[in-house]
Amino acid sequence: MMKKRKFLKTLLVGLIVGIMLSGIQKASAATDNDDVIDEKRGMPVVVFGETLSEAQKDEVRKLLGVKEANKVEEVIVTAQDLHRLIGGNPNSGMYSSAKITLKDKGHGLVVTRVTPDYITEVTEEMYANALLTAGIENADVEVASPLKVTGHSALVGLYKAYESRGGELDQGRMEVANEELDLATDLAEKEGLDDKKVSELLTEIKKAIAEQNPVTREDVEQIVEEQLNKMNIQLSPEDRQLLIDLFEKMRSLNIDFGNVKQQLEDLTNDLRDKMEKVVGDEGFWDSVSNFFKKLIDSIANLFK
Repeated sequence: MMKKRKFLKTLLVGLIVGIMLSGIQKASAATDNDDVIDEKRGMPVVVFGETLSEAQKDEVRKLLGVKEANKVEEVIVTAQDLHRLIGGNPNSGMYSSAKITLKDKGHGLVVTRVTPDYITEVTEEMYANALLTAGIENADVEVASPLKVTGHSALVGLYKAYESRGGELDQGRMEVANEELDLATDLAEKEGLDDKKVSELLTEIKKAIAEQNPVTREDVEQIVEEQLNKMNIQLSPEDRQLLIDLFEKMRSLNIDFGNVKQQLEDLTNDLRDKMEKVVGDEGFWDSVSNFFKKLIDSIANLFK
């Protein structure tokens, strides 16, 4: 009996050590990959809001995982850039910062708020939607701030970072993408709506535009109405008109969402997965708790 207990203890310790080593190996592999310089697409670009102090920039570097300054390109985004790129207020404070790493075609657009508690209004999906509208795709994007901000200035920073890598963005598309971001954050504050629902609505409208290729304002209005009804979203006449105006501007700019249809599909799936996790969160954690309780009871019985 003593031999059996000793064997079981050894087996249990071995399993725990194996799991720990596996986690360490994965973390090490991820770290090694982060240290590799991409000679094809160039180094990641880190953009700092110009209003940040030097100490705050250092904090942002840590948040964005910048270990060696010579392995990233650092760019400052100014209020003048805000005015130049999207016609914003040239006296605005610029705080939110970001890192963009360009990827091969087919990678998709992956956005992460490294400091979600400090980026208070703009979500990952809102950034992704706006960036796709502006014409930025196939990149890993991380957004961070050392203090609480809405997160709007990071979008302009990403435009400037994209420019620094030789990318060309259309002025009209950048401006309408910024309008989209503003409308998304405004709608997310309305009663009965949340940020995920708003992001899904914008994504579904773009997918419908890609499929139906509207040629008139009336066509755009019909698409918006269809998606609102489909998702059972009630908007005021004023907000409904703002939504129609926004997508009519996109239509007039001839933005081809067919080019990013797969990324829009992925964005929709990610949103739905997140909503399902939130809805089923309590049941999920109850099942996890029960699983480990049964596991612990089973192990305890082996030692009896």
